[in-house]
Amino acid sequence: MADYHSLSEELQDRIREDRKNHWENPYACSDEKIIRRRPDHDLPNLWRPAFVRDTEKIMHIPYYNRYSDKTQVFSFYQNDDISRRSLHVQLVARIARNIGRVLGLNESLIEAVSLGHDIGHTPFGHAGERILSSLYCENTGRYFNHNVHSVRVLDGIIHRNISLQTLDGVLCHNGELELKEYRPCEMSTFVELDEKVENCYVDERMIGQLIPCTLEGCVMRICDIIAYLGKDRQDATRLGLVPQQSFTKGTIGASNAEIINNFSVNIIENSYGKPYLKMDEEYYVALRRAKNENYEMIYKNDNLNRLYEGEIRPMFGELYCELLRQAKSGRKDTIFYRHHLAHVEENNFYIDEGAIPYEEQEPNQLVVDYLASMTDDYFIALYHKLFPKGKHDVRFVGYFD
Repeated sequence: MADYHSLSEELQDRIREDRKNHWENPYACSDEKIIRRRPDHDLPNLWRPAFVRDTEKIMHIPYYNRYSDKTQVFSFYQNDDISRRSLHVQLVARIARNIGRVLGLNESLIEAVSLGHDIGHTPFGHAGERILSSLYCENTGRYFNHNVHSVRVLDGIIHRNISLQTLDGVLCHNGELELKEYRPCEMSTFVELDEKVENCYVDERMIGQLIPCTLEGCVMRICDIIAYLGKDRQDATRLGLVPQQSFTKGTIGASNAEIINNFSVNIIENSYGKPYLKMDEEYYVALRRAKNENYEMIYKNDNLNRLYEGEIRPMFGELYCELLRQAKSGRKDTIFYRHHLAHVEENNFYIDEGAIPYEEQEPNQLVVDYLASMTDDYFIALYHKLFPKGKHDVRFVGYFD
């Protein structure tokens, strides 16, 4: 039987009283605090407030469409009921806004960070991310991380004058690193943001040291974990890979609905009116145990990993080499130019004077940009287009298999 926790009566009474008195959270990031690279542009108005603009900019970036065919966890299944990144970012936004609303935080900033946080993710989920990072590092000594690349998409590839607060939340969302308590760091300039981004490219340890500069970013970060933890279990169960009863019920429950509700309640209970987010020790221990169970029973699935290593990795390698050759050629009749460089050029504005034109940037970085932008289907189609006699392929588990 499902077990759904509730806020204490004391806190519920306090929240109702605060709402009656029009209480405002002094630790929220108000619209007036927004910082942009070009503050003279994108001024807020009544119908498009400051962070609402960020949300709309992100949703109208061409790469946003590609969420719909990027793997969340299960890459090789034709199954419309299995999560893709498009659903994941919506679930994160929904859960985070629910918590943020009760805490009196800026829901529009939470939504912008939530919808943009995975826009730089590779095809084939975290396996694709690991493979692309290894290729990038072999060729340049630099590392690829999807959260860092999401900032590059929003701030360096498709220029939209996105705010510092949104970009910082995207950068610091690391859903692989859970904390018992989240306290926002101090950061108020793009110089600091740019330094953080660059450090992540050159030092692989830096990715684990990122903390958002707003409570809204902190909410989104923990909700990234809450959103995938139970949903991945739901998907694995639906595919018949793991029986539902295999997961420990414990404090937080075992089902997606229990996990979302119970974590939300505990975070609100421990964080209302405070300058930080916190969960009880018991919940933190349960979170770590649940993540470990997911790794052991889902993410380390031998059949999936054999396909990633045996087929996807060599396909990445061949595509990387060929696209790098095309990038260095400078020719405009290549797929690299027609499908990537021209696409970026068509969708770019807000480019600062004196900035290096996109097509003149380091070729390896341009190839990484292109590969990371691909959907799963496009990646496979491009491989067969460029290597019609290539020996690698992916056979999907069909709807009726």
